[in-house]
Amino acid sequence: MNWLTNRWTGVAAAIWIQWSCGSSYTFSIYSPLLKSTQNYSQSTLDTVSVFKDIGANFGVLSGLLYSAVTPYGDRQIPSKWSCSFGGPWIVVAAGAVQCFVGFLFIWASVVGLIHQPPVAVMCFFAWLAANGQTFLNTTNVVTGLRNFPQYSGTIIGIMKGFLGLSGAILIQLYHTFFDGDPATFLLMLACLPAIISVLFMFLLRIYQVQDYDYKKHLDDFSVVTVIIVVYLMFIIILQNFVSLPYWSRVFTFVVLMVLLALPFGIAVKAHWEDSRIFSQAHSIETAAPTIEYHELPREEVQVNNTLDDVLPLEQEKNLVQAICTVEFWMLFVTMISGLGSGLATINNMSQIGQSLGYSTIEISNMVSLWSMWNFLGRFGGGHVSDYIMHKRGWPRPLLMTVTLGIMILGHLIIASGFPGNFYLGPVLVGICYGTHWSLMPTITSEIFGVKHMGTIFNTIAASSPLGSYILSVRVVGYIYDKEANKEDNSCFGIHCFMLSFLILAGLAFLAFLVGLALYFRTQRFYKQVVLRKLNYYAR
Repeated sequence: MNWLTNRWTGVAAAIWIQWSCGSSYTFSIYSPLLKSTQNYSQSTLDTVSVFKDIGANFGVLSGLLYSAVTPYGDRQIPSKWSCSFGGPWIVVAAGAVQCFVGFLFIWASVVGLIHQPPVAVMCFFAWLAANGQTFLNTTNVVTGLRNFPQYSGTIIGIMKGFLGLSGAILIQLYHTFFDGDPATFLLMLACLPAIISVLFMFLLRIYQVQDYDYKKHLDDFSVVTVIIVVYLMFIIILQNFVSLPYWSRVFTFVVLMVLLALPFGIAVKAHWEDSRIFSQAHSIETAAPTIEYHELPREEVQVNNTLDDVLPLEQEKNLVQAICTVEFWMLFVTMISGLGSGLATINNMSQIGQSLGYSTIEISNMVSLWSMWNFLGRFGGGHVSDYIMHKRGWPRPLLMTVTLGIMILGHLIIASGFPGNFYLGPVLVGICYGTHWSLMPTITSEIFGVKHMGTIFNTIAASSPLGSYILSVRVVGYIYDKEANKEDNSCFGIHCFMLSFLILAGLAFLAFLVGLALYFRTQRFYKQVVLRKLNYYAR
């Protein structure tokens, strides 16, 4: 084992790539400049934004590439050769190139280096820049899951959590060094993720899984993650009330960078303990065995193949096979409501606050803190799902169903318009929205297998922009326009969003019923396959 090439250093490297690649969450920073320099109307700017959202959420290409270049099972290549012949680094490199080219083109157009491109071309490069994010995210999520199969929810929660935090971190970078200069910020968005990805991409490999409890090291990463979130919340709230001088902005950002460097210290400690345990085991056995998902002894898991809801442990479904199952479409439907209604809420946060009479500062605080609630759902969902699986034996779809139930409550609170609802309803929706991003990839890997999970969960993730378009544009936006004053297109009062969020609550209830059906349909599968697999790893 090498001090640089081990799975713990891989986690730290993945964290850095994740926090740097969430540029799709910073559109509000440079969109006014894009609109003014390109002479776009609001509808044209919204069109560019839609293509950006599609690129950030439709990662089928990244999943296909990952499956093609990353060895699996008997084809696994020893790690010392992985950089030469294949591996996750190829997917990271492809994502870095996309981010760089997409944002470089947008930057060149806004500063006048090139003539104003057609709207269709600008939409393509907005899609390209955002789609690079899916290549980086897919690599980090799937590689983390394959390196830490016993606590897949926890590692995916960490990866998805840092992606959710990325927007807040990048905006802090903007306010520190580029405040008032979104053009230079665009150039930074082209360069920073590409540079970090190239620096760390060779550390992302798939390693042998040794049969001991590594949860305490993952918990160390989790503690650092929570510390970073608390610090970011403090800084965001402080900046909304106090104008910080330049030196203090630089100081707070340096502290943030120090906190982000802590995962590498944890990686060194975890690797040292790994090496010690490996050395002790080596004196008894000649080598630690490699454990693969499909290689479990047949006698460990007895599966009744006649059941529709049971996937044999040896079988890994590809995308086409998964699409032909009822479980795939159940997940897709629940995600349309879970992810789509979450995006519909955040897309209309400013208008919701204005219609209910909240101040500009209160609205700004809630919009800024949305990424924190999103993170809490992503991070906490992974940890809670692992806890209920290991300690209670409850399938993960049960937690997904519970979060859909809470989301119904969040929509109803927003629709009610009672005093203080703006502080409670969006928080519940934001946490549940983040939880779905954590649970969906994990459930996908457990139901359909690990080999093609990158392709499958990214296909299911396409429900996010689809749900956003249907619920945000065709439901919330349409009803708001109907209720708005025709003179200034503004609306004030509870009635502006009441009907919209009652509809969202109704759709969430339907998704809750589908999630409940998925839970009952997969309950026996989890008991006969997934839980026994976890027990096998824990031996």
